[in-house]
Amino acid sequence: MTQTVLILGGRGKIGKHAAKAFKDAGWTVRLYDRAKKNMSEAAQGADVIVNGMNPANYHNWAGIIPQITRDVIAAAKASGATVIVPGNIYNFGIVNGMIDADTPHRPCSKKGQIRVDMEAAYRASGVRTINLRAGNFMDPDRNGDVFSMLLTKNARKGSVTTLGDPQTMQAYAYLPDWARAAVMLSERRDTLARFEDIPFAGYAFTGEDLRDFVAREIGRNVSLKRFPWWVMTLASPFWELAREFKEMRYLGDMSHSLSDAKLTRLLPDFIPTDQATALRACLET
Repeated sequence: MTQTVLILGGRGKIGKHAAKAFKDAGWTVRLYDRAKKNMSEAAQGADVIVNGMNPANYHNWAGIIPQITRDVIAAAKASGATVIVPGNIYNFGIVNGMIDADTPHRPCSKKGQIRVDMEAAYRASGVRTINLRAGNFMDPDRNGDVFSMLLTKNARKGSVTTLGDPQTMQAYAYLPDWARAAVMLSERRDTLARFEDIPFAGYAFTGEDLRDFVAREIGRNVSLKRFPWWVMTLASPFWELAREFKEMRYLGDMSHSLSDAKLTRLLPDFIPTDQATALRACLET
């Protein structure tokens, strides 16, 4: 019997890759159009809801994310669907080292607290929820991810940017892999706990590692540049994105990776794309 997934935020990077992965796996894919239906109506008949909705450019997270969360929970209750949430690492605050499913939530930013509250709402709702937590997304479609917008924007021109110490280990998730894992977990949802918090390990590498990879790819020396945070400081009084992005500066100097232990246990047959292939797919052409 064909299963149905409702994709929220179908134009965004998460929604687009989720839609493709579920379609490739034989699911019926429906894209949510908020101009035509409310979410609870749209969710009728859906087995899974992928919450790919996220305010662009960090706009009004404090107001919009709680409302999205309430709407998704209501839709899941009305339909009986399982919710897939793309979790992130903001919840943990400053953690140097391995992050796993048991790492305490100690946010050090407003956005981190918003994410903590969001996840708590799903957990308390009783809605079956899969929180598939990842680091920085790497999108081969280069659809608004920091990796393509900032870090590798000029990679093939011989320049890579870092948001902090170039020797700091950072966690990355290749979006097509994340989406495939979301499908596989959805197909095993009845065997999971009511609320599952699952780190998606992806890759972990430094700015220097990225520079060296790009240099090998293009066959010449590549410079490593620091992101000009001073511009964000100057622009903060009149530019919302500058203020909100600046708050997350600490992540660039936080050496971390995500554990693959839980996902490997739940999906022993999941095979990630090798790092070199994923990086190559995401570099600007």
